[in-house]
Amino acid sequence: MTEVQPSQRMRDLGVVQHGAEILAEPAAAFELPAEKATAEHVIERLADAMDRIAQAHDFSGKGMGLAAPQIGIARAAATVRPADAGAEPIVLLNPRIVAGSEEMDEQYEGCLSFFDVRGMAPRPLRITVEATALDGTTRITVYERGLARLIHHEIDHLDGLLYTARMRPGVEPIPIGEYRQTGLICSCQAFVQVGAVDQYQGHEARGLSETGQGARR
Repeated sequence: MTEVQPSQRMRDLGVVQHGAEILAEPAAAFELPAEKATAEHVIERLADAMDRIAQAHDFSGKGMGLAAPQIGIARAAATVRPADAGAEPIVLLNPRIVAGSEEMDEQYEGCLSFFDVRGMAPRPLRITVEATALDGTTRITVYERGLARLIHHEIDHLDGLLYTARMRPGVEPIPIGEYRQTGLICSCQAFVQVGAVDQYQGHEARGLSETGQGARR
């Protein structure tokens, strides 16, 4: 019996795969609250897709994220399910990174849009994210460590970037089989293993400037 490759399994579940133009283009922002109904529909589509993926791949004890372009919708929406089973999903509409810490962390990441490989990507340990609520108000939230990596990865998708764009020059992704032999823990979009880096729930950042560095990478 022929083993189905992880990327083929994700394609069968409706996840757009590497090479598709939609993954290389910035997603269109929502005009909120005018497009509230449209945004709610996209959020529902993301939730349905994540449910299907979670039934086919075990993400228990791990985090998972999905961006709208990965299900063929070129709009600026993404959803992240933190590693904590009791945590509420994080919905991101029109998100942009307005600040990032100088302190970096480098971890293996995986992506549902090319799930056959893993790649080592450096990212800030702390990011400040500005996003739009359904009622049109702006919210600023700080995320740290593993959750920051997940959020950063999804925002990259909305900017038309894959994690390979973050990898150091000369570093290439490695096949999943080779990665498993390293004994290391993979993190981010597809998953962040609890304990690889400390997990923190994002918290509202009060009094922070909205004109910070690193806006929408």
